[in-house]
Amino acid sequence: MSHKELSSEHLIALFILGVLLFMPPFLIIFDHSTLIAGIPALFLYLFVAWAVVITLMMLLVEQVDTD
Repeated sequence: MSHKELSSEHLIALFILGVLLFMPPFLIIFDHSTLIAGIPALFLYLFVAWAVVITLMMLLVEQVDTD
């Protein structure tokens, strides 16, 4: 299996992770009035999940560029 095939598989897995993180079952878990450091839990979850997906994508794309 070539490195390009492996990286495309990683990107597909990252896409599926992103879809799962933003589906209603996960959003419902954090949709309550609890504040964490003064920020509603749902907003904090959305921004952290978004940042994780973006960071993982950045790492995958940089890994492909260096090879």
